Amino acid sequence: MRQMGIWSKYRLRLERKRRRIRSLRKRRDIECVIDRSSQTKPNDIFLFATLRNEKHRLEFFLKYYRRLGVNHFFFVDNNSDDGGRELLKNESDVSLWTTTASYKRANFGVDWLNGLQSKYANGHWCLAVDVDEFFVYPHCDTRPLQALTDWLDSSSAKSFGALMIDMYPRGNISEAFCDEGKNPMNVSPFFDSGNYFVERNEKYRNLWIQGGVRQRVFFKDKPERAPALNKIPLVKWSRGCVYVSSTHSILPRSLNIVYDEWGGQKACGCLMHTKFISTFVDKATEELQRKEHYAASREYKEYAASNVEMWTRFSTRYKNWKQLEDLGLMSRGGWA
Repeated sequence: MRQMGIWSKYRLRLERKRRRIRSLRKRRDIECVIDRSSQTKPNDIFLFATLRNEKHRLEFFLKYYRRLGVNHFFFVDNNSDDGGRELLKNESDVSLWTTTASYKRANFGVDWLNGLQSKYANGHWCLAVDVDEFFVYPHCDTRPLQALTDWLDSSSAKSFGALMIDMYPRGNISEAFCDEGKNPMNVSPFFDSGNYFVERNEKYRNLWIQGGVRQRVFFKDKPERAPALNKIPLVKWSRGCVYVSSTHSILPRSLNIVYDEWGGQKACGCLMHTKFISTFVDKATEELQRKEHYAASREYKEYAASNVEMWTRFSTRYKNWKQLEDLGLMSRGGWA
């Protein structure tokens, strides 16, 4: 592998320092609603997320991650008006901040979470996910997150990668209704089992993955514009860590090496992404107007302009982690 030059390493150190300072400054933009972090323990697993008007998802989201073994949740609410903030405030394992500041100017929420993790997460294993993402890892049906993080600790690993898999319904998205408290993966149970393309980013040494249903349906004429699907959602946090672009990349860059550089397989998981349910129609319209997402919400322009069927006879119905492993979308690696 080509060695990184001294100048390149220096520039990455400067970038990390700059992003850390930026996150500390942006932390001033968020106002604490309730801070229950004093109740946490040294070995607790934390989850960090930003949200806006996602109340209909929160009950199941909390239930899902509590079952996996998350001990405490840190949320930043970006000016919701649907009652979600009030719901979270009353949950005993939640610490909550709110802000009316620009999501876009906070590096799409990354600065807010970097700032909170810098203050609260040092030494903890942390998940960083969106409220429409559900983490799946080897043995997740029988082993809690603590078992995974214990194994990672014993392997001297400090990060764990995941492929984001977009799920969708059979039929029109507007008819994929999911009641509050219910599993959206039951409403949109299909995914593309192939059509994924991988490159390596030499600067950060992370993998860059595109493809799946969003590239197939919404970006077939501009595949290079399809969303990135590579994620590093689980990290043993230290104060020197900063996410760079969502959870697609992180510094120090050694945390991006969640794949085997010599051609083998490292353990990895998946994030089942449940964006495409009935509420997405109104969400896409709102985000087009707000223009607070990447590239002036260009991705949402593609969604709004497309009125096509996502399901085909080649679509795969989601079953469990073993199915994802059989399809080559995740791996146990050395974790038997």
